[in-house]
Amino acid sequence: MFLDKLNWRYATKKMDPNKAVPEDKVAKIVEAVQMAPSSSGLQPFELFVIRNKDIRAAIRTVSWDQAQITDGSHLLVFAAWDNYSEERIDAVVEQMAAERGGMNDMLKGYYDNLKAMYLPRSAEENYAHAARQAYIALGFAMAAAAELEVDSTPMEGFDPAQVDEILGLKEKGLRSVLLLPLGYREEAGDWLLPMKKVRKPLTTLVTELD
Repeated sequence: MFLDKLNWRYATKKMDPNKAVPEDKVAKIVEAVQMAPSSSGLQPFELFVIRNKDIRAAIRTVSWDQAQITDGSHLLVFAAWDNYSEERIDAVVEQMAAERGGMNDMLKGYYDNLKAMYLPRSAEENYAHAARQAYIALGFAMAAAAELEVDSTPMEGFDPAQVDEILGLKEKGLRSVLLLPLGYREEAGDWLLPMKKVRKPLTTLVTELD
């Protein structure tokens, strides 16, 4: 059951460096990211799947020395658009038109209105909006990993400017938002694993309005 898998997952603190996630499972997690919803279908982010040990070691040095980055076998980096532009939005519209049988007035009008709203805003406001879409995709990646019994650890604890430099993101018009190492828990060495998962009770978390 899916909820059982969510109860199984936790923010893994110690990964086994001798166990690699099979590529078919990584591909399914990546596909879950691709299928995640985003505002107006823009998908204003890119995903970097990093296997290279040297790159992951460099990222670890600017990520509070979190060992999961190198002990896991793969590192996912979610990088959001640094701004919305007419060209970026038009590329999305053109793909939609191509895959849905051509351009129409409703499609063009919707995205013309979107450009009128987004383009006058500051780059920082638009980046923040794009970054929130990356967070949605992160949730899908973590859920897919749990379904496949692949361990993961979501991370905001890193220096974004340094990660951007390591990956050459500025030249691509991107800014790093989140890291997600993938691997397998090392049960004997993870202090968090034996601990009970603690969440707010539903009576505190949820308000029912009938």
